[in-house]
Amino acid sequence: MTIYLIRHGKTSANEKHLYCGSTDLPLSDAGKEELRSVHYDIKNVRFLTSGMKRTNETLRILFGDVPYEVDPRFREVDFGIFEMHSYEELKDTPEYQAWLTGDNVANIPPNGESGLQMKERVLNAFSEIKENTCIITHGGCIAAIMEQLFPNEGKNRYEWQPKNGCGWVVDGNSFRQL
Repeated sequence: MTIYLIRHGKTSANEKHLYCGSTDLPLSDAGKEELRSVHYDIKNVRFLTSGMKRTNETLRILFGDVPYEVDPRFREVDFGIFEMHSYEELKDTPEYQAWLTGDNVANIPPNGESGLQMKERVLNAFSEIKENTCIITHGGCIAAIMEQLFPNEGKNRYEWQPKNGCGWVVDGNSFRQL
């Protein structure tokens, strides 16, 4: 079974370095333009998105009007009250400092979900995939999957997170960049 994991194209939040998980943003103009220069030869697969605007738009730009399914369990982590704010805006707030202190993968941002909660949700959805599939999803989701599948690589979640519009091909027990 071959699985393609593709991160959505850039949004205005990516360009402004804002925390954006549950906010349903479309691709930015620059994000659309970048995707138009990408060509992936992916055929005979089931296409799946998180259902968010940015993933659905990425699918359409990269693959045209192909049939696809939506699984909201492949949505990015919900950053709660930190959504659509930058590090600079948040760095001096007690809630943000509390979230960053210690294990910010396990810590839950106020009104949001932890990275561990997101990882469990994503891995449950991923475990149900039984056929060649191309998943257009989010950087955190891709990192969670790759970290789970290839723990001996010694990469952290940031190292597994592909650039916008890029991703990984997982084929059995091996992987390569897309």
